[in-house]
Amino acid sequence: MTASTTSTFPTQAVVLAGGQGSRLRPYTDDRPKPMVEIPGTGTPIIGHQLAWLAAEGVTDAVISCGHLAGVLQEWLDSADLPLRVTTVVESEPLGRGGGLKYAAAHLPHPDQPWYATNGDIWTRFSLREMASFHGERDATATLALARPRIPWGAVETDAFGHITDFIESPPSPYLINAGVYVFSSAFTSLLPDRGDHERTTFPRLARERRLAGYPLPHGAYWRAIDTAKDLTEAAKELAAAAH
Repeated sequence: MTASTTSTFPTQAVVLAGGQGSRLRPYTDDRPKPMVEIPGTGTPIIGHQLAWLAAEGVTDAVISCGHLAGVLQEWLDSADLPLRVTTVVESEPLGRGGGLKYAAAHLPHPDQPWYATNGDIWTRFSLREMASFHGERDATATLALARPRIPWGAVETDAFGHITDFIESPPSPYLINAGVYVFSSAFTSLLPDRGDHERTTFPRLARERRLAGYPLPHGAYWRAIDTAKDLTEAAKELAAAAH
């Protein structure tokens, strides 16, 4: 970050909401993935995301639409939103990196840092703390990192091959990209006009030690809503948290 932005947190964000969500059918037959509701909340995933961004100090969001964009835009027009929202639709597929660059071009403050999130992520943690982490490392881009639970039961064995324990849905030994980002203003120009930034821009920044990874705080809620089972699990977890 430049000296003028190190003392402030980002106030703008991009939400990538163009995915088809084929693994969430039939929920996504008539709506884009971010418009799917978490059962019991009455609010689509995008609504929860915008509320979270606003609570973290974001005043302007650019939503990159694609599949069934009209459904999402209609909801945004009728909803009481906690921040200013601009929607953009790619006239032709640009890939994840190109889509991100196209959306970023519509941010109100191109010379300032920005957040980005995938439209199917359901999470809560301090974006301000992540932005501070990003600034302390003078990173060009910072990825939030999650340690998801493995969906299967794991088996532990001893050196001789005896089974010693069964563990239900253990945490993964690996960190994964959690789909939430902090980007410095300089990042935008490094994105490809088309193609996937995770195969081009991110590896380049990693080689140059300009890419940081922010582990989600212990106990922070995170789930990618990819399948109907994820919806069911999210609803259970929300119900449990309410009691």
